[in-house]
Amino acid sequence: MEKTTNTLAQPIGANSGTSSVRTDGTDKEHNKVNGIVVNGIVAALYIAVSAVIAPFGFSQIQFRVSEMFNHLVVFNKKYIYGIILGVFLTNLFFSPMKAYDLIFGVGQSLIALLITIACARLIKGIWARMVVNTLVFTFTMFLIAIELHLAFGMPFMFTWLTTAVGEFVVMAVGMPIMYVINKRVHFDKIV
Repeated sequence: MEKTTNTLAQPIGANSGTSSVRTDGTDKEHNKVNGIVVNGIVAALYIAVSAVIAPFGFSQIQFRVSEMFNHLVVFNKKYIYGIILGVFLTNLFFSPMKAYDLIFGVGQSLIALLITIACARLIKGIWARMVVNTLVFTFTMFLIAIELHLAFGMPFMFTWLTTAVGEFVVMAVGMPIMYVINKRVHFDKIV
């Protein structure tokens, strides 16, 4: 009788019982395709979560829950592609101020992610990296405050405060959520 394994019940990236060692040179190609697919899924999740809370993700007081996906870069820097694609497409499809959000929103995410990736080399431990990531994203919300000031004439300092508080709350709540999910799916290994 042949033994079968249920690969759907295994964590993503888990070995299904067959050898994963390849001798034909396709391992590098497989990893590249896997990275593209995983980043596509991250982008799709970012868009889907953003769509659900769209009214709360584009105003002076923002609670864009999908921002918790920014923590993925503390596990593996390769997630930057999926996050940036997700931010870009979310702003393209849902933002009431597309041109501004495509520049400032995507720019803020890219800058904050690159700072976090650079800092991660110096910081040991996932929790410490997530705290730094949260603080970086919170601080760089001044770019979103500039955007809202230019687009709608909102007062810069007050808008920076309100958007920073919203970002901090989402990122802080996202830390334990992403940590627990990582225990199951091992973000560092699937991209």
